Amino acid sequence: MTQLDTVPAPAAFHDEDHFDVRAIPFSRRGSWLDLSPVVGLHRAERDIHLVSHTTGMHAVLRLVPTVAGAQADATTIATPSVLRWESPAGAVEAVFETTDVIRFRGRGLGMRFTEAADELTPFTGMYLFADPIDGSPVYTSYETGRRYRITVIAGEVRVVGAESLGSADRWVETVGPDGWELVVEELETAREPYRTRTTFDDARESVRDEFEAFLDTVAPWRSDDVPAADAAAYVLWSATVRPEGFLDREGVLMSKHWMDKVWSWDHCFNALALADGQPKLAFDQFMLPFDHQTDAGALPDSVTHSEALYNYVKPPIHGWAFTALRRALPASLVDPQLPEIYRRLAAWSRFWLDHRRVPGHAVPHYQHGNDSGWDNATTFDRDRVIESPDLAAFLLIQLGVLRGLAVELGNETDASAWASAEAEVREGLATLWRGDGYVAVAASDGREAKRRSLLTLLPIVLGEALEPETADVLADDIRTHLTEWGLATEPIDSQDYESDGYWRGPIWAPSTVLVEDGLRRAGQTALADGVRERFLRLCEKSGFAENFDAVTGEGLRDRAYTWTASAYLLFARAYVEQR
Repeated sequence: MTQLDTVPAPAAFHDEDHFDVRAIPFSRRGSWLDLSPVVGLHRAERDIHLVSHTTGMHAVLRLVPTVAGAQADATTIATPSVLRWESPAGAVEAVFETTDVIRFRGRGLGMRFTEAADELTPFTGMYLFADPIDGSPVYTSYETGRRYRITVIAGEVRVVGAESLGSADRWVETVGPDGWELVVEELETAREPYRTRTTFDDARESVRDEFEAFLDTVAPWRSDDVPAADAAAYVLWSATVRPEGFLDREGVLMSKHWMDKVWSWDHCFNALALADGQPKLAFDQFMLPFDHQTDAGALPDSVTHSEALYNYVKPPIHGWAFTALRRALPASLVDPQLPEIYRRLAAWSRFWLDHRRVPGHAVPHYQHGNDSGWDNATTFDRDRVIESPDLAAFLLIQLGVLRGLAVELGNETDASAWASAEAEVREGLATLWRGDGYVAVAASDGREAKRRSLLTLLPIVLGEALEPETADVLADDIRTHLTEWGLATEPIDSQDYESDGYWRGPIWAPSTVLVEDGLRRAGQTALADGVRERFLRLCEKSGFAENFDAVTGEGLRDRAYTWTASAYLLFARAYVEQR
């Protein structure tokens, strides 16, 4: 087993759209499955695994290429439509025939499908048996609560360990020198026996056409100036899952590695990147967390297949995001939903005003760094429960959006109330200004937090609403965070800087998008251009990692993160159009 951080992450498709399956999982829009050597948090195996994201991320089957029953050295080549193992003896290919059916074929090279778990216990592992109805080998998984049926189309398989318990070898292997073909299905309890309805090649062409149609909608502007656009689109397309479990809408997970959830601010960036080409998918991304809003108005921290978590929240960037979405989405999609959107945004704003303000205080507070999305930023070193200027700025924008929507919907009383709340929060934000920048303070006693984090510069998102002098001060401070590759979340000359410190140094997509947008709207165009172009080059060098080393540009943590791909697409389109 290897640490994922040792795996290189190529940024774009090369050599006829090939990509590195170690960096980007091989999957298909709508599927909760992927094929990848990444099997857990920062853990990568030698072999490709069938991984399911139902009830969490679980490696189900290890896929071992074989020659004459022995493991073979094989290289893997992935394209959006087919994953291929190659060795001197032959090759194996895999394609997603449907979202829960993966088809395999090989010649010269065999494949062993072995349980990923080490042991079968009464509560964990995989049980293997041969279905007496049609003879198909079937694995059942305690972890996913699903079954994995193997049906032979051509050739033969050998089954080892059927009905065995405890520690035992359990695997299914293709046998024979000639070509073979089979399918692996993920199912619940029962399904009609598999019947071949298409050829392998037709299935591959169908997937290729589906992805290319998606690519043509989300990045029709792509050019050689932005060479990672195809790969960015694939990351989004392949991380999209069908409605199931807690997801009532088609959802874009943050990753089909271990970050396989929808967090309640991450989704906004994906919605923005999809808005022009996939308006329905974009709208569903924006609304998805609101499907789980509490009676108090709070959004969940995250939602995924089998859980919605509420122990933390995320910052209220939704007014900012909705403003941009409405410019891009067709009115026929948005306008009928305006009363519902207004109700949801209003409840979300009231949550912050009613449940996250100390009596007599104008500015709401975070209860932990996780609430801000900047989990361990240095701003939270002295106190965790803080009134932070970024929160006030986001809420100001959202309150302004609500005021405008109330007028549009004919509710002048509400509009007046939102204007009053807006003025109150604006006055509160002014108390956090120190002449040379904003500070965050402890909600309990006003103790000032550390001031080097990019977090306290996020009021730049107010853009044109800022006084020019204030925008100039913030822009000057933002320049101190700018490295060759982009905006470090903690300046590299800070005593608290950590190269792989999560929010204590690395470059992140969401902070980059928010700062770039605010700078541009505040008239700081040259600096905004520099931020954008650095981030584009960063992704072209190091892929779509969760975050990046601010000095070297190396990708860190999860290597196929959708909000990073979305940020690239947003910037790439603007860059191409500007040129």
